[in-house]
Amino acid sequence: MGKSKIISEIIFTQDSEVRLSEIIAGFRSADVFLATETTVDQHCFPLLQNLIAEKGIRKIVIPAGEQHKTIHSVQLIWEFLSKNGAGRKSVLINLGGGMLTDLAGFAASTFKRGIDFINIPTTLLAQVDASVGGKTGFNFNGLKNEIGTFREPKAVLMDVNFLKTLDNLNFISGYAEMIKHGLIKSTNHLDELKTLDLRNVGYQKLETAIKHSVEIKKYFVETDPEEKDFRKALNFGHTVGHAFESSSLEQKQPILHGYAVAYGLATELFLSVKKMGFPEKEFHKLIQWIKKIYGKFEIEEIDFEKLYTLMAHDKKNVEGQIHFTLIPEPGKVAIDQVCSKTEILDALTYYMNS
Repeated sequence: MGKSKIISEIIFTQDSEVRLSEIIAGFRSADVFLATETTVDQHCFPLLQNLIAEKGIRKIVIPAGEQHKTIHSVQLIWEFLSKNGAGRKSVLINLGGGMLTDLAGFAASTFKRGIDFINIPTTLLAQVDASVGGKTGFNFNGLKNEIGTFREPKAVLMDVNFLKTLDNLNFISGYAEMIKHGLIKSTNHLDELKTLDLRNVGYQKLETAIKHSVEIKKYFVETDPEEKDFRKALNFGHTVGHAFESSSLEQKQPILHGYAVAYGLATELFLSVKKMGFPEKEFHKLIQWIKKIYGKFEIEEIDFEKLYTLMAHDKKNVEGQIHFTLIPEPGKVAIDQVCSKTEILDALTYYMNS
């Protein structure tokens, strides 16, 4: 595969049909394909259906949900592209949440050694997180995003109109990544987020906040496109969060990614207090805020070993040591912080009892 550009063109619009039409104008209609997922096909596809029908764009709909982020779903997309005559000059439009854009992005990045793709994220989580950074992939062997590539989309279309179809649970899921961005880079963004009404969303105000969140993610990605070093800052909350998420999938009671991140943020803030001297007064205020929005992930001491094993599989680890991103204070970040098993179990104990 050719080396991809560092950051895709990110286009904020409230008329996705017009902007998408402009982006695909350089492709033959027979070379344009669309991948989406069941729930998105029902709620979001109507915003693009006139253009899709006019251009005769063929689409594949895969089952929604993290449990379908598998090699089987990737194969379905490969087969769809192959049977419909897709070639090296084709483009795949990925319309959906982060699960779909990760998965279909991987399928596109590997089909014929890599074809162009355009991401249209339809959830808040996908807009503030999966939209930037060129990560693609799927879950494998019970582990989150174990297989994947770095490949930037041709473009990313961001339209808050898609977010009007979200239920509150999924909306709040995306909000967790925005909180993380504020914690690692900008207390101004953190303050901005606290003014958003999560029950009665003002979409103009939300679009501004999304732009700020995306700028923070771009800052880290542009500095370190392939996560060799500084970009690891974006993993704050994710070492524990991914363990919670994988555990919930294993128990066939999956939790949304953003909720897992929120629970991970709470646990890793505790580690930040113990290891980095994060201010305790600020810690307690943040924990109360996060818990009020997200509630709690129920764990028991019997789960600790399994959760520790899941963390040990994290891609950031080096030579068997579990590496965390922690924060010494809001807006500051410290990567590659090694935590011992005792420290991790203490953090899990704190979270269990909090």
